[in-house]
Amino acid sequence: MSILLITGTSTDVGKTVVTAALAAAARTAGLSVAVCKPVQTGVATGEPGDLAEVTRLSDVTAVFEFARYPDPLAPDTAARRAGLPMVRCTEVVDRVRALDAEYDLVLVEGAGGLLVRLGVDGFTLVDLSRALDAPTVVVAAAELGTLNHTELTTRALTAERLPCAGIVIGSWPDEPGLAERCNLDDLPAVTGVDVVGSVPAGSGYLHSKEFSAMAPTWFDATWLTSTLKFGHDSPRLQINAGPTIYR
Repeated sequence: MSILLITGTSTDVGKTVVTAALAAAARTAGLSVAVCKPVQTGVATGEPGDLAEVTRLSDVTAVFEFARYPDPLAPDTAARRAGLPMVRCTEVVDRVRALDAEYDLVLVEGAGGLLVRLGVDGFTLVDLSRALDAPTVVVAAAELGTLNHTELTTRALTAERLPCAGIVIGSWPDEPGLAERCNLDDLPAVTGVDVVGSVPAGSGYLHSKEFSAMAPTWFDATWLTSTLKFGHDSPRLQINAGPTIYR
C-alpha cells in the first residue's frame, strides 16, 4: 500500500489536475486508487468540488472529502466564518490509514500550499506527512517567480526532515518562453529536487479517455513506477514514455 501527498507552491498551480493525472496513471496500471481531499473550501454544499474534477478526468470514483466550507479561504478561517467544526489531524490520519489498508494507492490533495492551516491547532500538510510517513509531490508553476516559491516549499519540507517525492509542473505552456525553459534547469539546481513531470496546459479540458491515455506520459516513467509502487505484479503496467516537458 502507498500514500502520496500532493501540495502546491500556491493556489491555482494545477494541483487538482496533477492529482487526477497521478490517479489516472495508477488506474491505467491496474492499481486500485483512492483520492481524498481532507478539506475543500470555496464550494457550497451540493456543488462539485475538486474531487468531482478528479473523477471526471481520471474515472477514479473512490474519492473522499472530509470537510467543506463555502468561503474561498484557508480552511481554518473558512471554518470559523461558517461556524462549522474544523477537522482534526488525528481524524484525517485515521481515515487515510483506513483507505491505505483498502487501496493500492491513496492520493491526498492538500488545500493551497504546504503550510496552509487545515484545521484544529493549525495543523498543516507537514503534520500529515509526518504522521502518515508519506512523501509529498510539489506542484509548481512554470513561469517567472516559480523558483522562489518552489524553493521555499521544498526548504520547508527539508527543515522538517520530510521527503519530497519530486516537482511536477502543473501547467506547461504550448509555447514556453525564456523563463519557463530556464526554470526547467534551475528548479532542480535551487531545490535539490528533480522535476519529474509536467502537465500540458489545457489538459483539464480533455475527455477522460484521452486524459487517462496521456497521463502516464506526463511523468518520468522510472519515477512513476517507483513512487507509486506499481510493482512487477501490476497486471497492466505499460508505461514507457518519459515526461512531456518541452524545451
